[in-house]
Amino acid sequence: MISVSILPTINATLNALSAILLALGYIFIRQKRIQAHRLCMLLAFGTSTLFLISYLVYHFQVGATAFQGAGLIRPVYYTLLISHILLAIILVPLALTVLYRGLKGRFLKHRPLARRVLPMWLYVSITGVVVYLLLYHLYPAASVAVR
Repeated sequence: MISVSILPTINATLNALSAILLALGYIFIRQKRIQAHRLCMLLAFGTSTLFLISYLVYHFQVGATAFQGAGLIRPVYYTLLISHILLAIILVPLALTVLYRGLKGRFLKHRPLARRVLPMWLYVSITGVVVYLLLYHLYPAASVAVR
């Protein structure tokens, strides 16, 4: 059994992996490598799903984690965090819709939505890593859980 304390690192790794897979998927579709694109996007969805499960497990066990940074970094952190959370919430049904349309071969509806969802998904994945770094590494006192 793994310790719950390792979950934030696992979450950040899953977010980073998702971002890499999304970027590769984009490159592959631009090269018309459909199967490679499909595999990357399915893996990105899978890593994002694993992230969500791990994130929920962690926060059910630990609660919220207080950010201890002061000064200018504080509003920067909360701006990133709030935009990350709001876009992540919006992203879930959109990503499911894009995935469904792509898997069903409904490319005329898949493509325009995917062009809007990809940047949002990349932003959510990358800001997830940035929030993790700020919360657990750049301001390590922040790892004190709040209930």
